[in-house]
Amino acid sequence: MIQQLLPLLRGLSRHRDLTPSRTAALAALAAHGPLRVGELAARMNIALSTTSRMVDLLDNCGWIARRPDPADQRASLISLSDDGLALLRTVRRETTGLFSERIAQLAPYRQQLLYEALPALEELVAWEKPPAAAQPR
Repeated sequence: MIQQLLPLLRGLSRHRDLTPSRTAALAALAAHGPLRVGELAARMNIALSTTSRMVDLLDNCGWIARRPDPADQRASLISLSDDGLALLRTVRRETTGLFSERIAQLAPYRQQLLYEALPALEELVAWEKPPAAAQPR
């Protein structure tokens, strides 16, 4: 069901070049940055090569900033740029507005069901996969 909501939101978005994976990368950087590319890949659970290409694209769009990692000058840390943060805030505001409009069209008892489900949904969003060493084999 959630997979059906994503195309709806994307189809209504004015930001066609901001795919769900790019949005997820920006959100991860907003929540956990600055990060190395490898750390971002691990947080997003995608391949390092895929993440590297995405970071290059985000950089070309001006949505992220790179700086040397003080712990290792050979590595870079990436974080949201001011433009990236502004874009992420805009997209979140638009998405919230779209959801609000749709929810307002539901019957009151359905709205109450959604409200009661919020703590479980927040728990799902906050859940982080344990490190590989801590997972059962």
